[in-house]
Amino acid sequence: MAESRKIDVDSIYEELRSEILAGTHPAGTPFKEIPLSLRFDISRTPMRQVLSRLEQERLLVREDRGLKVPAANPESVVQVYDLRIQLEGTAAREAARSHSLSNLLELESLLARDRSLVSPSNAEMIATNLEFHAAIWKATQNSVLVDILERLTTHLIQTPRPTLAVSNRWKESLDEHEALIRAIENRDEELACTLAEDHMKIAKSIRLKLFREKAQQLF
Repeated sequence: MAESRKIDVDSIYEELRSEILAGTHPAGTPFKEIPLSLRFDISRTPMRQVLSRLEQERLLVREDRGLKVPAANPESVVQVYDLRIQLEGTAAREAARSHSLSNLLELESLLARDRSLVSPSNAEMIATNLEFHAAIWKATQNSVLVDILERLTTHLIQTPRPTLAVSNRWKESLDEHEALIRAIENRDEELACTLAEDHMKIAKSIRLKLFREKAQQLF
């Protein structure tokens, strides 16, 4: 029975984590024990454990009135993009070198799923894109690199409007994902690295444009 409860708590943690990363909860949204305990039909003690884990990941921040979803910090977001440009390139290189057949099949399956989506919502684009990138990280067989990249993604929550929602970026991104899969499949480490870095450089460029547009609206 204790094991069943542990599994339930882990599942709740993963569900809330995914919701926050997908932007389901706007910046400033409070996360309170009682409403969440009622939502998931558990007591406050295990819910407190879930919230503590989310706070440790910086997916929630503690303010005067409790835990809330944090707002994006433009300077930090740009720093994260700079790091991800380097690390995504490294991950793609290592994936090209070390991937298994099951890794490759997973990437192709995720791409096919994403291409089948019709007018995906912002949350869907964020979640599916993150899942694709996570599959590349897994293909590196490098648990340390995976851990670093997973932690970096938490700093990109609550950025104003996903870059994938800009113009034709969603389709372009999927085409770039396909090219990256082919480079990984062919074990072309240099090409995979270059494609992954360029992919993230475009995302950074769009993000900077969105930050500028938001700043102009304030004046």
